[in-house]
Amino acid sequence: MSATVVPLPPSSSSETTDFLRRMASMVSGRNGEMLLRAAALIESLAQRAMSAERLYHREHEENTRNTELRVAGEMASDAMAKQIDGLRAQLAELSTAAAAERAAFDAERGKLLGLMQHAESHIGKLTGELDTLRASVDAFNETVVSVPIEVLRLARTQFDFLSDDFARKGDVISQAMSEIGGFAIDQALTVKKTDTA
Repeated sequence: MSATVVPLPPSSSSETTDFLRRMASMVSGRNGEMLLRAAALIESLAQRAMSAERLYHREHEENTRNTELRVAGEMASDAMAKQIDGLRAQLAELSTAAAAERAAFDAERGKLLGLMQHAESHIGKLTGELDTLRASVDAFNETVVSVPIEVLRLARTQFDFLSDDFARKGDVISQAMSEIGGFAIDQALTVKKTDTA
């Protein structure tokens, strides 16, 4: 609850004290002393009233400034709270997106690992088959007979035809065997050329 302060007119107290002092000079004895004391008391009370009024104005201004600062602080706090809520929402969205990306990455990684294991297994099988084919070619080479070059070229053409046919059918093993046969004929023809050269 605020009190309304009405400032005293500066002339009224000084006029009153002047009047009391004039009266005290005209009256002798105890009444004169009382009038002088009354004038001094009025002056003292007037000074205290002015000091209280100045103090009230200072406190009122400080209170007004504090109220303005409090309002500004509340507004800043509300804005900061909204910003924090927005950042929390963004963080939640980013966390969700990161979790989804991580799950997709893990799924893709699992698929690729499966494909790699399958490919390694397939390569192992093909390597085994190739070793078997090499062994059979080596065994075949030990029983080589003399064949005319034209027959070898014709056989080479047949191996190419068979290899292409097996490739179209997806028969990788037969295709590999045909290519190995063609390669063996190429080697025989190359050896023959170097022998004759």
